[in-house]
Amino acid sequence: MVNNITVEVKTVSRVYQARKVVNALSLKLEQGKTLGLLGANGAGKTTTMKMMAGHLMPTAGAIHICGIDITQNPTEAKALIGYLPEHRPLYKELTVDEYLEIAARFHKLSSHRIKQSIAYVKECCGLTDVGKRVIEQLSNGYQQRVGIAQAIIHAPMVVILDEPTVGLDPIQIRQVRSLMREIAQDASVIFSTHLLPEVEMICDDVHILDQGHTVYQADIRTLQHHMQTRSLVAAFKRPTNLQALYQLPNVLGMHHQNEHTVVIQYQHASPAEALVTMAVQQDWGLYLLNEQQSTLEDVFIQLAQPS
Repeated sequence: MVNNITVEVKTVSRVYQARKVVNALSLKLEQGKTLGLLGANGAGKTTTMKMMAGHLMPTAGAIHICGIDITQNPTEAKALIGYLPEHRPLYKELTVDEYLEIAARFHKLSSHRIKQSIAYVKECCGLTDVGKRVIEQLSNGYQQRVGIAQAIIHAPMVVILDEPTVGLDPIQIRQVRSLMREIAQDASVIFSTHLLPEVEMICDDVHILDQGHTVYQADIRTLQHHMQTRSLVAAFKRPTNLQALYQLPNVLGMHHQNEHTVVIQYQHASPAEALVTMAVQQDWGLYLLNEQQSTLEDVFIQLAQPS
């Protein structure tokens, strides 16, 4: 592993029936970091994760896991990866212990290490009391824990989780989030999600996709800086001079919400007082002025809305 980089995706593309589902995607992830993949349905998240996990070969580009090319040395690279696809690969007729033993043997753990690893992942995933239970009889939340347990049974360097909280109730979601944070203490974690609060709670880095393209890539602090942008929503009875509005202090940009309403983005101190003064002087008939703060959802919609 070079420079603590556990995952490096280099201009990777994947073509399905002449359509690029993933297009020249690049990203890096350091050891002990968590990366959130965001995007609407069809953005290319699942295809990207399948390629990083070695379950799907890229049409072009390269993927390195701890410095190992996953295309040229798939066995060696996959040994360093734990993967939970969107549809859990569970043998539901088995007990939790039986299934985890099969998963451990699949990764060629020694008999001595198998017992230790099963005990560890059961404790880590909150499965200690259900080892003898048949998986099919467990709740959806517990089945998801079993799926995560099989992904970390061999202590991988990289853990890839596709929509790990989908279909769970709020309590189960909090439990899985907590589990992901614990896993990230020892391994790099990549996960996809539609639940935006998870990004702020778990991620170190964020990667937003739209139709196979990267539309945003940054650390969580940079994303939160975007969220510091605030807006003034102003409505006028008469036409306004947008060029004059751009002269207001701290204005970053603006757009018409409708014929009478303008949304003005700004940072730092609000230009509201200066706007009111200008509106009175110009007789624009200002009749509405509201403050709004950008949220993560606003940023997400702006960057990743389908084109």
